[in-house]
Amino acid sequence: MAIDILMPALSPTMTEGILSKWLVKEGDEVRSGDVVAEIETDKATMEVETIEDGVIAKILVVEGTEGVAVNAVIAILAEEDENIDDISKSQSAQMPVKSDKSNVESRDDNNHSKIAKEENQSRETEDSNEHLKEGRSDKDKQNRVFVTPLARRLASQNNLDLATIKGTGPRGRIIERDIVAVGAPTKTLDKTATTNAAIQPQQQGVSSSEGRFVPHTAMRRTIASRLQFSKQTAPHFYLTVECNIDRLLENRAQLNAMAPEGIKISVNDMIIRASSMALQKLPDVNGWFEEDGCRYFDTADICMAVAIKGGLITPVIRSVEKLGLAELSLITKDLAARAREGKLKSEEYTGGGFTISNLGMFGIKEFAAVINPPQSAILAVGAGEKRAIVKEGQLAIATMMNVTLSADHRIVDGALGAEWLQLFKGFIENPVTMLI
Repeated sequence: MAIDILMPALSPTMTEGILSKWLVKEGDEVRSGDVVAEIETDKATMEVETIEDGVIAKILVVEGTEGVAVNAVIAILAEEDENIDDISKSQSAQMPVKSDKSNVESRDDNNHSKIAKEENQSRETEDSNEHLKEGRSDKDKQNRVFVTPLARRLASQNNLDLATIKGTGPRGRIIERDIVAVGAPTKTLDKTATTNAAIQPQQQGVSSSEGRFVPHTAMRRTIASRLQFSKQTAPHFYLTVECNIDRLLENRAQLNAMAPEGIKISVNDMIIRASSMALQKLPDVNGWFEEDGCRYFDTADICMAVAIKGGLITPVIRSVEKLGLAELSLITKDLAARAREGKLKSEEYTGGGFTISNLGMFGIKEFAAVINPPQSAILAVGAGEKRAIVKEGQLAIATMMNVTLSADHRIVDGALGAEWLQLFKGFIENPVTMLI
């Protein structure tokens, strides 16, 4: 009996994704556990594995399709002794329609939703008309360029030759984004422009004045949406302190000298550890603001911001207060490496009560981060650098590090945030107290 390969839900918040790449083709034999496709979610690019042995009888969703709904059938797997041709024929009329529509509608939800719907309706109308047209010669059919009305209009406005443009829409149809990619300025997408005076014809290719257009990925859309929501709804306030990290650096060097082979404790590991201790001492900072109340956590589940291609992801280190520095070092290194490879499991980047964003390795002295909703706070860590300080009435040189706490004033008051920072500063400047 044929088996449906479904679009998986790779995170609790995922409702749709992009089928970015097939690693198999129709007719290929696969075994349980084989990777058959790559899916781009709002968090990362993940792999899809088969759970049964068989042969790929039919691929229903082509590479690059956006907006494929969770649990939509993306391919058919035939078991042994099944006739692949019969399965392929029976499924050929059942190609998913939603993913094509989402492909148009999800490209630019904020700015061009009306245009996207128009494209979708126009495409359906054209498809119907194509079946009604008769008498066209085979040569005419081969030479015909399939293009949506909106894309045709944009091409005409910008003097673009449709015959030279490769379509990326369903069945190779030229759609809006294909025109934009080869030279149509984005301002031609504004339907309020009623005359050509507002649209300057362009030569094929993007001029220097127009720059380079890159469609949003699912990850970039999610980052934009969540952080905009955070800044619009959470009243941020910021507190900054300087930490003397000379003693921390000395202790770190001693610990690494005694650590087993393969373990190297970083300054960031010690910052994460100090944050967990401060959260345990002052749990009122370790929480979420929710509509009907505030939720507080007993464990220090700390998110660590990791920069990856096209955005960032925040893997969660669970119960940091229970981890020794050596174990913490191994966990952070593993999570960061797999985050950059897009191989995190959904439970490894969801949840968490507090986030740390460290840009010290880039030489950034000080910055303020945006809170990761629904968390109450995020700690922005700058670079450690030698500075002149006054110590016991005398001028001295010390390695100082600026940290800035961004807090949600709905759950963390100013005095509470300041108290937390003083606890954190104490652990950083006296690292031995982390072990007590």
